[in-house]
Amino acid sequence: MRPNPHIEGIIKNLPESPGVYQYLNSDGIIIYVGKAKNLKRRVSSYFNKEHDNYKTKLLVGNISDIKYIVVQSEQDAFLLENNLIKQHQPHYNILLKDGKSYPSICITKEPYPRILKTRLINKQTGEYYGPYSFGNTVDLVLETIHDLYPLRTCHQHITEEQVQNGKLKVCLKYHLKKCCGICENITSREKYLEYVDEARKIIKGDASELQGELLKQMRALSAELKFEEAQKIKEKYQLIEKFKSRTVISNTSMRDVDVFGYDENEQNVYISMLRLHNGSIIQGQTVEYKKQIDEPQEDILAHGIMEIWQQLGQPNKEVIVPFIPHFFDDNIRFSSPQSGSRNELLKLAMQNVRQYKNDRIKQADKLNPEQRSIRILTRLQQMAGLPELPLWIDCFDNSNLQGKDAVAGCVVFKKGQKSKDDYRKFIIKTVVGADDYASMREVVFRRYSRLIEEGSGLPNLIIADGGIGQMNAIREAVEEGLGLHIPIAGLVKDDHHRTTTLLVGFPPKEVGMKVTDEVFLLLTRIQGEVHRYAISFHKQRRSKRRVESELDEISGIGEKTKKELLNAFHSVKRLKEASEEDICQIIGNKRGSTIYNYFHPQLSP
Repeated sequence: MRPNPHIEGIIKNLPESPGVYQYLNSDGIIIYVGKAKNLKRRVSSYFNKEHDNYKTKLLVGNISDIKYIVVQSEQDAFLLENNLIKQHQPHYNILLKDGKSYPSICITKEPYPRILKTRLINKQTGEYYGPYSFGNTVDLVLETIHDLYPLRTCHQHITEEQVQNGKLKVCLKYHLKKCCGICENITSREKYLEYVDEARKIIKGDASELQGELLKQMRALSAELKFEEAQKIKEKYQLIEKFKSRTVISNTSMRDVDVFGYDENEQNVYISMLRLHNGSIIQGQTVEYKKQIDEPQEDILAHGIMEIWQQLGQPNKEVIVPFIPHFFDDNIRFSSPQSGSRNELLKLAMQNVRQYKNDRIKQADKLNPEQRSIRILTRLQQMAGLPELPLWIDCFDNSNLQGKDAVAGCVVFKKGQKSKDDYRKFIIKTVVGADDYASMREVVFRRYSRLIEEGSGLPNLIIADGGIGQMNAIREAVEEGLGLHIPIAGLVKDDHHRTTTLLVGFPPKEVGMKVTDEVFLLLTRIQGEVHRYAISFHKQRRSKRRVESELDEISGIGEKTKKELLNAFHSVKRLKEASEEDICQIIGNKRGSTIYNYFHPQLSP
């Protein structure tokens, strides 16, 4: 896309140095901020080539002015870009989405602090650790702390003055040995604050340091023959060991590390972090971005890392990532391990971010089922290389028994859901014998001839319940017979009648799918529905023919009588088993007696 003269003049004068560029629209609003190692080369690339991404085309079409800031290094450009995006929230940059609030652990700033889980952050009332975005980490930490230390959990505001003046009474928690009775000064404030300090060490990931202190105390008490007190210390030591066994990473040589996971779909990017301190996972966070244009994964990951570090504080010097981001800080060492314990950590972070993505998708699907269908159909379009989103799908299947009672069914799915009002049944008229391909040609030709005649529109995809032969039969009817161009697919089954392969195009190509894939599940649902529909119609036709053929042998029984009997008894077997009185109630005494006597000649007078 050639820029207008104003933009062209700016680009010609851009420096070939690091910096940050800002694109503005006709109203003077910043719509995109980017960084560049070479400003002239990077900005020029937007205008000297065609862009496949639709949003990128829109961005370029809306650029009316360009501003830029020259900096000393790529690192400075990265930091400045991040700040400007935060300040201006440009429309075409990745946007941080508001996610659910994750829980943190709070140690309240009270004379007698409480340790609790919260989703509200107010640093004037407490010190906070977290947030924790994975598993039951918060609950595990709090459970261990309250097992170790009899800290209060009540909401009562307690002051030293109230305690010293005897204004308070202990509650049931004290008698259950869940609180140390600070209300009546049974435990001193100094001792209570010691409990809080030790709990703080566990929360910060310094459980090993605390264990070392407890071990010293235990040995000292044993030397003084204070075995009962030593036993209590030992129980604390063992509780902390149990806690560590559930949280510590197996390779304790890894001390302080940040581990990032990355995943994305068509609309969003998800980045998670697990923070290790002294070998234990002590924090976790996930951010979600809405994609606007095609930005490199390395840039998006860098933004996510910066965002999380700004939320959680000072980064660790060692960082494990799935790929190396465009991040500029000589003090940070990035690595992307392919094996070993660091790779196991990376797998854990990736598992965490995938789980978060799946949870978010499920939440969105519950709120908007149609959105889920469109998402699945979009994947089908991409996998099968379809020119349009398959919002309307027709699927055909034949059914006959040794060439007799040949019928076919067409089921219709619109926006991924059954559209039963559009289902159609066909009695094969021009084909003699069991010729599935000829039957398919007839049915498909009749179906779309009728739709063209009615002006009802045409499907985006036709599916055959079969392989190449059925697909060719449909193609002959659609393309050669009617001159239409509609994508055709086939569903192939194995010897156990299980669907294994999707075929698309001519010559047909296989599309690989996992049996758990949502697209595969949709296709097998469509296939099962058309098979059920065609078989059901075939059974109806066969049953009706049997009744009609036997009743044709009875003198004096016409089409009207046969129809009445078919509607009432549905089969010859049930008609034979019916009493004379039941038959007479349907068609009258004379005809009823005639039919009853025909089936029961031994009882005739």
